Amino acid sequence: MPDFDLSITICSWNTKEDLRACLASLERVRDEAEMEVIVLDNNSEDESPDMVEEEFKWVRLMRMSRNLGFTGGQNHMLEHRRGRHALLLNSDTVVHPGAIRTLMEYLESHPKIGVLGPKLLNPDGSLQFSARRFPTPGAALFRNTPLGRLFPKNRYTREYLMQDWGHEEVTKVDWVSGAALLAREELLEKIGFLDPEFFMYSEDVDFCFRSWEADFEVIYLPTAVITHAIGRSTDKAPNRMIGRFHRSMFRFYKKNMLPKVAAPLRPFALAGAATALVARASLFITKNKIDELNRRRMRK
Repeated sequence: MPDFDLSITICSWNTKEDLRACLASLERVRDEAEMEVIVLDNNSEDESPDMVEEEFKWVRLMRMSRNLGFTGGQNHMLEHRRGRHALLLNSDTVVHPGAIRTLMEYLESHPKIGVLGPKLLNPDGSLQFSARRFPTPGAALFRNTPLGRLFPKNRYTREYLMQDWGHEEVTKVDWVSGAALLAREELLEKIGFLDPEFFMYSEDVDFCFRSWEADFEVIYLPTAVITHAIGRSTDKAPNRMIGRFHRSMFRFYKKNMLPKVAAPLRPFALAGAATALVARASLFITKNKIDELNRRRMRK
């Protein structure tokens, strides 16, 4: 029998100050559920695990000798958790008072829910589009690229981010961000953990897809609020992360979306998706290189 109702699992890689703020926010809400908090450190070099040991002795710390990635780290914690349900949480989040209680009460009272996602806010308080539709090649081509900036109101981006919806109602959605994702125990028992083929990125999209395939619902719950500073650890190696992101998106599309396309059209659909993602990745990497050159010129 589990020792706790909830395990909160946090992967950390060189995010010492963000992790400190995250754990401080959790310390303030420890009475909202019978829960444990696990931090898995992916071989950080910024003394993050020492900080956890010294300042948050109630946290269960796992030190890794190598970087398992987000998926590998989360799966390790999920396998060794002592709680029933699991809240996958990024280290660059701050949990608002009431969020844990609200999430747990809603999950317990709705047995068909497999995945529950809170409202995520940016550090400036603006809405983060954390509940989305499943990605399409069109969304990949327009999302955060010069094409998207040229056509900011294009339908592909708006549909993908669900921008025409106010994000103030409890709603069934395709998927929610893995920055803060509550997974039901019965779902984890039925479909397993995150797909290890996704080192990082798109593992949340895939997990929610499998939840729907297993007849569990994915729900966005705006009455539970968490602040999320996007990409603090991944910013340290931007071009490498861009490559990983686009490989993961292609893997998701090939694994889950392509089988739904009529067989004669699959080669064309696959080629279209690959072209869109390669073009998008190239645009990002080129922009990063130009930005770096400009920074060097300014320093001279």
